[in-house]
Formats: sequence, C-alpha cells, structure tokens
Amino acid sequence: MIEVLLDTLKDSIKLLPFLLVAYLVMEYIEHKTTDKTKNVIQKSGKFGPFLGGILGIFPQCGFSAMAANLYAGRIITLGTLVSIFLSTSDEMLPILLSESVSIDVILKILGIKLIVGIIVGFVIDLALRKREKQEDKIMEVCEHEHCHCEQEGVIKSSLKHTINVFIYIFIISFILNTVIYFIGEDNLSNLVLNKPILGPIISGIMGLIPNCASSVLLTKLYLSNVISVSCMLSGLLVGAGVGILILCKVNKNAKENAKIIGLLYIIGVIVGILLEISGLQI
Repeated sequence: MIEVLLDTLKDSIKLLPFLLVAYLVMEYIEHKTTDKTKNVIQKSGKFGPFLGGILGIFPQCGFSAMAANLYAGRIITLGTLVSIFLSTSDEMLPILLSESVSIDVILKILGIKLIVGIIVGFVIDLALRKREKQEDKIMEVCEHEHCHCEQEGVIKSSLKHTINVFIYIFIISFILNTVIYFIGEDNLSNLVLNKPILGPIISGIMGLIPNCASSVLLTKLYLSNVISVSCMLSGLLVGAGVGILILCKVNKNAKENAKIIGLLYIIGVIVGILLEISGLQI
C-alpha cells in the first residue's frame, strides 16, 4: 500500500506543471471572452445550438454555469442549453493534455461530443418551436453564478483550479490504483469493457456527479484502460460540471430540471451504447 501511495503521489505531482499551464491558457481565454460569449449566445437565435456546441467544448465550469443562468433567464433556448451541456468536457481536456494524449485522439473525442451536442440541440429546439416565449429574467439570475473565476484574476483562478483538480486526481488515482492492485487490471476491465450495455449505463451514472470529480474519474479510468472510450464519452456527455448544480439552483422549476437531467442521461447512455456496439476505437 505504501508503494501504491508513493507511485500515485509521484504520478500526480508530474501532472502539476502541465495542469497549471493548461489552466492559465484556458482561464485567460475565459476571462477575455466571457462578455463576448454571452452576447454571441444571446443573439444566436435559431443557431444557438450550433454556437453553444462550439463554445461548450472549451473546458471550464464557467461556460456550463453561464448557460444555466442564461437559460434560467430564458435568454437562450433549451436546445442551446443542452447543446452546451453535452459538448462540455469539464476537466477531461486538461487531464488528457497533461497525460500527453495525442492531439488526434483529443480532437476525435471533442468532435464526437460537439456533433452530438449540436444535433440534439437542434432537434430539441425544432420539437419545441411553438414553445411559449418567456420574459427575460437574466438580471435576476446572473447574480447566482456559482463560478466567480472572472472576479479572481487569471493567475489566482488558475492556481485554484489546478490545486482542486490535483487533489481530485490524487484521491481518485489512489483509489483506482488500490483497486487495480487488489483486483487486477484485467479483472477490473472485464467488469465493464465486456458489457456493451452495462458499461455506458454505469458511466452515465458517474457523469451525474455535479462537479469535476466525474470528468476526472471517467478520464482516469479511460487512461488506465479500465473503461472504453465509448463508456467515457457516455459519462462525459451526461456530465456538465457544475452546470447541472447551477441549473437546479437558479431555475425554480424543479420538474423541468429533472427532465433536463434525465434527458442528458438518456442521450449519454444511448450514444455510449451505440458507439460501443459499433466497436469505436480511438
């Protein structure tokens, strides 16, 4: 166990500089584009799901949290909200980058999430085209924003995210390495990888964790060859970082929130199962 602990600590520490650099870049982008992003999404109209999907692939809790607030104020459509939630990768991208995963693999994973998000978003808006327009309430809900990174500065918020994710990575890696040590990697993989239906279902449940823990866990499981890329995508499609948490906080319609979460779960699981059955290899 001491050896497992030391190996986990050593591997986790190696990721620190890569995580910090990744977050510095992403925080800089987020700080410089937050207001512009809001304006673009608000004025996107029927093209909302397309623009939302593209903006959603940038990791950070800011975009999903922002989308939840904009939807609660009925500034964006349900399709745009779901598109952003589905395409959001949260902590997946910085972890893949810190683990030196090839850009080709990363782009394919992001591409799948982007395509699913855009298609589902347009389908939802098309189905709800005759929805009743609601009053603009954005000024009432924007103050409930959970992620206040834009107020902390690039360096401070980057350090904060890096430390938080490092702790998650260390804890999850230690648990994972301990389980693998006692059970064996092959036996653990067989519990999920050889079950095309069960794998995405379990991964989808993991994705419901309303913070970066789910994306960290799923990505680490994938990098450890414990789950397939299809299972990882199933969970990552369901997960939207703190977006779901913020939605439940600022959108007062609890039944609607439950339906949105259920929709995300069903979509994530179905896509995961289809990709698993198709034998997707990345």
